[in-house]
Amino acid sequence: MTLILNRENVISVLNMKDCMDAVEHAFAELANNTAVLPLRIGITPPDGLALYMPAYLKEMGALACKVVTVYKNNPSKHNLPTTIGKVLLQDPETGDVICIMDGGYLTAVRTGAVSGVATKYLARKEKNQVVGIFGSGVQAKMQLWGVAEATNISKALVYDISENAMNTFVEEMSKKLKIEIIKAKNPELLLDADIICTATSSSTPIFDGTKVKPGTHINAIGSHTPNARELDTEIIKRSKFVGDSKIACFSEAGDIMIPLKEGAIQESHFYAELGEIITGKKKGRINENEITLFKSNGLAIQDVATAKLIFDKAVKAGIGNKVNI
Repeated sequence: MTLILNRENVISVLNMKDCMDAVEHAFAELANNTAVLPLRIGITPPDGLALYMPAYLKEMGALACKVVTVYKNNPSKHNLPTTIGKVLLQDPETGDVICIMDGGYLTAVRTGAVSGVATKYLARKEKNQVVGIFGSGVQAKMQLWGVAEATNISKALVYDISENAMNTFVEEMSKKLKIEIIKAKNPELLLDADIICTATSSSTPIFDGTKVKPGTHINAIGSHTPNARELDTEIIKRSKFVGDSKIACFSEAGDIMIPLKEGAIQESHFYAELGEIITGKKKGRINENEITLFKSNGLAIQDVATAKLIFDKAVKAGIGNKVNI
């Protein structure tokens, strides 16, 4: 029997704290060589993009593959979202698919969760920190949620080119997190924050890296192609650069690939993978003045760990529908 979990089922059992724990363990497995993480496979049918993201986590007993499609004409032609995701979770002992679940909310939460984990290890350990969020969409909300779980924050500043999107962000997240959230009239106001998260669709730098204050931690998650970047060369040069995966960063992340191509940095500027920080193989923040930066590309180990968490919680709660396929 295969358990089917729809979006509502996933939302009902998945919270940020548990997801952060699962993702942290997954990155530790990656650093300890108990994870199998093939490169994602991309296929380009005439009207879209299909991505296949498999991974296996030995210690967690998690084996799965996420299927993501991006079809720009879906809304107008088929009344469907542009991006659709499903996760197929397998029993690692038999190989059988034991669960098929919606991947949209899962992906959003696991992306916020990894930034939360990075913040835990790389941000300063102070109370009443201020967070600056560039962007106000779904992923911006998840970034703030993850950071709020990881550290003590007193308020957040948000900036977006859409006033309506900012209003929605403030209303929803202030109620959810019980903190003060302020709409920034100028994006430069966010550079006074202790922690900065970039979650935009911009393909060009969104702030001046020379104006970021010492001691800041940055989570960069918006850009994910070699020719696009949210961060300028200056902030890359000033930062201790940590990525989710070195291979992914030098294959997909324009934030570091462009400065490397310019000759502004060497490949050695990549300091560590997040898993190396988590397992203590490399030190995270070593003083209060250094600028730390985490670049997230999105790895299948995050999806697999989160899918296993969702499945276990759904079985315990007795939710979903079982189907004989």
